[in-house]
Amino acid sequence: MQLTFIQVLELLGIFAFAISGATAAINKSYDVIGLLALAFITSVGGGTIRDLLTGATPVAWITDERSNIAIIIAAIITALFFSYVKKLNRWLNTFDAIGLGLFTITGINKGVAGGFPMPVCLLLGVITGTFGGLLRDVITGEHPILFTREIYAVASIAGGVLYLIGIHTNIPRDIILSVTVAVIVTIRLLSLRYNWQFPRLKA
Repeated sequence: MQLTFIQVLELLGIFAFAISGATAAINKSYDVIGLLALAFITSVGGGTIRDLLTGATPVAWITDERSNIAIIIAAIITALFFSYVKKLNRWLNTFDAIGLGLFTITGINKGVAGGFPMPVCLLLGVITGTFGGLLRDVITGEHPILFTREIYAVASIAGGVLYLIGIHTNIPRDIILSVTVAVIVTIRLLSLRYNWQFPRLKA
């Protein structure tokens, strides 16, 4: 089956998130099973929660052979070439940002297709884009990026709002999608480049 451009980018996002999870597992000295589990959880965790919340069962990854293959390949590559993968932080951050953007749109589209209100659609997009990383951080005992001062969920929300506005215009959806992903990626990468953060709340 021939893949569309969007499907290719989604697989790249899954691949990047899987590498992120596998890298975290190696940093914590997990065994092979732990590495594979964390790669899967990081890359499909958000989508799984989204599907369970909306009653879309079986969840997407169970019936998507391509996604599963991409995750396994990412885990193997990370395990075999870990010393090199660690040096590719800039590229990993870029793919992670692309995955965030694409998964945000995927979640929103699922909500729109299900007839949910627009705020719920936005929430589903944010959950899809961010909760895999949240589960990764919780499992490995790290402070979740989602709840720290980093600009992560905000990038997803900003792009999601733009996308929801865009789909109610006459602009072709492919253009809206491309612009939205570009906005999310740009916000996320600029926040990392210039260390943009929210003020820390203190008791």
